[in-house]
Amino acid sequence: MLLVDPGLYIGTAADLNDSRGLANAAVTHILSVDSVDPVPLLPADGGLHRKWINVLDEVTSDLLSHMDDCFLFIREAVDGGGATLVHCQAGRSRSATIVTAYLMKRYQLCFTEAYHRLKGVKQDVQVNSGFEEQLCLYEAMQCEVDTSSPLYKQYRLTKITEKYPELQHVPRELFAVDPAHSSSSEVSYRCRKCRRTLFRESSILSHPVGEGAPAFGHKKSSNLTGDVQCTSYFTEPVQWMEQALLGVMDGQLLCPKCSSKLGSFSWCGDQCSCGRWVTPAFQLHRNRVDEIRHLNIQK
Repeated sequence: MLLVDPGLYIGTAADLNDSRGLANAAVTHILSVDSVDPVPLLPADGGLHRKWINVLDEVTSDLLSHMDDCFLFIREAVDGGGATLVHCQAGRSRSATIVTAYLMKRYQLCFTEAYHRLKGVKQDVQVNSGFEEQLCLYEAMQCEVDTSSPLYKQYRLTKITEKYPELQHVPRELFAVDPAHSSSSEVSYRCRKCRRTLFRESSILSHPVGEGAPAFGHKKSSNLTGDVQCTSYFTEPVQWMEQALLGVMDGQLLCPKCSSKLGSFSWCGDQCSCGRWVTPAFQLHRNRVDEIRHLNIQK
């Protein structure tokens, strides 16, 4: 068990058996980031505040969604004059990820700075590549897990494809509310043919513009232009898409009212016209939809 920051220790599952060490360190909170139930290892006298994040040390595991909650748990101990022990089995990857996220948020550090600070205390830490990507995404979201952020929505979609490879049990909350059944002043997009509202601006998942023609090396250059532009909107899935998406890896997206072709989807991902690869991809062609903005007219 090593002190990383005032009120914050990193350790292993074995440290839970060291009652004297926990007492000497004034540990009041135990944060277990492990797939093994920590309760049997905890001191019998109790009195400790406990939080268990049940997660495997795998690149596909999700720790990003827990980072803010873990931060608050650790700060609760620090603000109360106590200390938190963050542990996994070996104290190298899962616990190191949460401790790094805490340092990033607490001191407004980038991932590299926070990770370097932790390595200065415990040289053998080594977060897996999936957790490293999540920490970089946490940095990009300014250390705030914003579930409405396009970055988080894209991340969650990616995790869904990893967790449900057969795509038979995609959580209903993954789908955005059908804008045709709700009112809003937000910018919306309608089918150009029948005027049915399809999605709102908040459902658009923007991506960095790709490199254009060089990204399509597998295609004949005569079929490519020098323009680098996105000719489709990539969105989160919307409720009206649900029946078309479940149980299949790819297919067409048709207007739910007039059945005209709007675009396509692929859970494995697809390439935007700008050259950027998007995974998973739910794209609706710009020339098939119209943008609708609501004007505020003052009398």
